[in-house]
Amino acid sequence: MMVTEHPLRRALHNEVHARPPEPMAAPVAICHMVMLADADVRQASRAHLISLLHDHHLPVPDEQTNHLRVDMGTWRLRWELHTEFVTWTFMTDAPMGLPKGSDYDLALRQLPQEWLKNLPGECLAHIQLWAKLTQDLADREELHQQFREESLVACQLAEGSATLHTDFQIDPSGCSRMLLRVGQISQRRLGRLVQRLLEIETYRMMALLGLPVARSAVPALAAAEQELADLAQAIRSASQEQEADLLERLTRLAGQVEGLYASQHSRFSASQAYFELVDRRIKDIRETRLPGFQSVGEFMERRLSPARSTCDWVAKRQTALSERVSRMSNLLRTRVDFQQQQSSQALLTAMNRRQGMQLKLQTTVEGLSVAAITYYIAGLVHYMAEGLQAKGWIQNPAMATAIAVPLIALVIWWVTRRLHFKVMKTDKT
Repeated sequence: MMVTEHPLRRALHNEVHARPPEPMAAPVAICHMVMLADADVRQASRAHLISLLHDHHLPVPDEQTNHLRVDMGTWRLRWELHTEFVTWTFMTDAPMGLPKGSDYDLALRQLPQEWLKNLPGECLAHIQLWAKLTQDLADREELHQQFREESLVACQLAEGSATLHTDFQIDPSGCSRMLLRVGQISQRRLGRLVQRLLEIETYRMMALLGLPVARSAVPALAAAEQELADLAQAIRSASQEQEADLLERLTRLAGQVEGLYASQHSRFSASQAYFELVDRRIKDIRETRLPGFQSVGEFMERRLSPARSTCDWVAKRQTALSERVSRMSNLLRTRVDFQQQQSSQALLTAMNRRQGMQLKLQTTVEGLSVAAITYYIAGLVHYMAEGLQAKGWIQNPAMATAIAVPLIALVIWWVTRRLHFKVMKTDKT
């Protein structure tokens, strides 16, 4: 088809195939590390990956690649570049039997230790997962010794085809452990199940990044709410002279609240999105409770709900405070505008009164103006009459001037009145 293709068509089409699950067969030992990443760490992570590939004589990805799977022989690497974090997942074949103690570090022991030590970023989550064949729970007591009883989670997953054991605790080596017992399950289905379990822990930790922000925001919000309450009380009894100071205080408070909202709202929005992803992944694993044990969903519901509610409550509190400050600002500005309108109205009334007085004064002196103009014009007429007398055309210039004075005064008065009425008519229009 010879048609023009949208430049983003293939990228958007391939988005549904991004980060596919890694097919795997049990027994397998997995180490999953989540590193927080800003722009610099993202670039450093890509460079760190390229250095590893160079050392193993493998082709390097291009700058647009954000997901890579590599087989290193004795171990496998899965690298994913996300918006806020980078994940490194290392996998290696594991021996049969129940893992104990340092057995969970099997995947890490396969890596170049110097390269691993210089992994860019700060580690937010470190999960070691051991997928073991057989769902036989005969060694239940020995199994429970590996996990803390008070937070032990044990449940069946994927419609009973696997059993999960974990306590979501950090052991002395700095990682959390998961044991997955699998029966008759395909490699792709096991890969999807493992990926969802790792994502639950990853998104849980990313979601909880909003909790310290929420706790640190509480004192600032309490102080801002108290300041707003004091301002509301002061506005009720404020005089006109105090309104400008109150408006300045309210403006400063609005700037403080909006700055707090702008700096923290993105974190709360991200935490909400991560909490929703945790819920979705828990639903995807299709877990079934084992008698006497709590499931992943029950554990997360009980342990995450307070943190989730705190983040939601602080976010709603910020929004409500911002709206209250905005309403208070509008109320005070309306009051100040009303006072200014009243002052302007009084000023216009005074100006109209002064203009009326000036008009009356002008009418009073209008007669004097007519007399003055008549005097000057009569003087001109007298000079003209004297010139005519010199020519012999008239005999008495004084008489001619005396006859002209009433006529001049009448004309000037008539012209003045016409101008006066014309101006008044224009003003009324």
